[in-house]
Amino acid sequence: MTSTTKPTTYSDAGVDIDAATRATDKIKELARCTFNERTLSEIGSFGGMFDGAFPRLARPVLVASADGVGTKLKIAFATGIHNTVGRDLVNHCVNDILVQGARPLFFLDYIATGKLSPETVTGIVAGIADGCCENGCVLLGGETAEMPGFYADGEYDVAGFIVGVVDRENVIDGKRITAGDVLLALPSVGLHTNGYSLARKLFLEVAGYDVNTKLDSVEATVGEALLQPHLSYLRPLEGLLDSGTIKGLAHITGGGLTDNIPRILPAGAAVQIDKGSWPVLPIFTLMQQIGNVPESEMYRTFNMGVGMVIVCAAADVSAIKSELSENCYEIGRVKKGNREVSIA
Repeated sequence: MTSTTKPTTYSDAGVDIDAATRATDKIKELARCTFNERTLSEIGSFGGMFDGAFPRLARPVLVASADGVGTKLKIAFATGIHNTVGRDLVNHCVNDILVQGARPLFFLDYIATGKLSPETVTGIVAGIADGCCENGCVLLGGETAEMPGFYADGEYDVAGFIVGVVDRENVIDGKRITAGDVLLALPSVGLHTNGYSLARKLFLEVAGYDVNTKLDSVEATVGEALLQPHLSYLRPLEGLLDSGTIKGLAHITGGGLTDNIPRILPAGAAVQIDKGSWPVLPIFTLMQQIGNVPESEMYRTFNMGVGMVIVCAAADVSAIKSELSENCYEIGRVKKGNREVSIA
C-alpha cells in the first residue's frame, strides 16, 4: 500500500538539529577558553578526558559534587538575562567541594529546554565558562537536551557536575572541631542560589512587584537584586587550605546557617551564633518586612549575608584574618552540645 502521508521529520516533532549544531559550535569555542595542559579531549567527544596524574600530591583524593540553580532561573526567564546563572552554577559547585579542602579540576554541565535557542544556550554557557576560568576549572563537557513539550516556552533547567582534588592529609572534615573554637563568616552579596521560591513569593505575589520594580532600600530593581551573583570562596581561602588552621568549612546554601553548620560538626559539638555580629544585607530585612516572615524561618531559608563559615581554633583567628583577601566577621563559638545551632 502506497502512503500519501507527508514525510515526518525530527523537526516536525519540535527538535531543531540545525539549531543544536549552531549552539554546539559556539559552546566549543567557549569551552576551549577554559582548557589547560591536563585537558586531553575536545568538546563533542562522547566522554571528556582529563590527565589524572597528581605527582605533587602524596595521596590524592577526588571530591565530586552536583547541583543546580533552583528557581533563581525564574528570574533569568523574567528578565531575559541568561549569562549570569551559569557562573552561579559553577561557583556553587566549587564551594561545595571547597568545604572539604578540594581545588576544582573540571566541570560538566547539563542544559535542558523545550525549544532550543542558540542565543540563550550560548549565554548560559558563556556564564559557565566565565565561572570556570575564574576558578581555574576546565569545562570538560556537557549535554544540551531539547525536549519539546517538557518545559514551558522560554524556560530551561541547568545542572552542574564538578570534580576536584585534595591531598588526603589536607582534607577538611570537621573532625577536629571542639568546644571553644571560633566561627568566622565570609560575606555573601545576596541570596546566592537559595530561598528563591520564598523570595519570589514575597516580591512578586505578596508585595505585587515585578522584576523591574525599583527597591530603594537595596538600590536596585527586584530583578537586579535577585540576580546578584553566587560568590566563589576559592580565591579568598586558597592560601589557607593546606595550612591546617581551618578545622571546618560550611557553605551556607539551602537550609541557611541553622541547617548547614551542623553538617560539619562532630558528635558532642554545637554552635552558638551571635546575632548582630555581621551585617545582614538589606534585601533580607526587606523580605522579612514584606511577608512578616518569622526570624527563625529567615535564618533557615536564607544565608542572611553569610556565604561561607570557617571554624578554627581561637589561637588561629588572627592568622586566618590576615591571610584572607577580604573582610570576615567573628560570629560565634563552638560549645558542647548535640550538633545544633542556636542564634541569639
